[in-house]
Amino acid sequence: MTDQSKIVFLLKNLGRALIYAIVIGVAYYLFKEYIVSENQEVWLNKFYSNAPLIYLIYTGSEVFFGLFPPEFFMLWAYHKGEVIQYVLNLTFFAGISYGAGYLAFFIGRFLRKTVIFRYMSRKFFMKYWPMFRKYGSVLIIAAALTPLPWALISMLVGSTEYPLKRFTLFALFRILRFAFYGYIIFQTHQF
Repeated sequence: MTDQSKIVFLLKNLGRALIYAIVIGVAYYLFKEYIVSENQEVWLNKFYSNAPLIYLIYTGSEVFFGLFPPEFFMLWAYHKGEVIQYVLNLTFFAGISYGAGYLAFFIGRFLRKTVIFRYMSRKFFMKYWPMFRKYGSVLIIAAALTPLPWALISMLVGSTEYPLKRFTLFALFRILRFAFYGYIIFQTHQF
């Protein structure tokens, strides 16, 4: 596999991430304008103000294969107050996401020879095995930066005897994603 095709793969996924971010932004705008503004007391008092519930939902989402996009939680964090609180929330979200990928890596490593893992491989990993064989470490970076399923790919990588040090290094791109998206969300809400 040439380095050029790996770069093309990464750039293609970054382009998809940009489209994904635009879709999330439009969905957020429509949600805020047409649902929250109509029922503000329900959303703001019962849901938005319950920080432990938000943290619990986010943690569950990241551990169980990213059920909800982290950007929704970043948007929630922006509306919680001061800049320092926003940065602390982003740091928490990034740490949970990185940790969930790390946990998934070890689950893949320890369960790879079990029947349940073979079933999961056929059910969930079939699409990503050829990608991992073809792109290797670039798939880890792409999953860390883009909407590819981070925990699922981390589990797949763990099941392949991939070196832990290399995974730990490439997984740091996940934190870069939170820093980048967090900065974009902060800047777009300044107007």
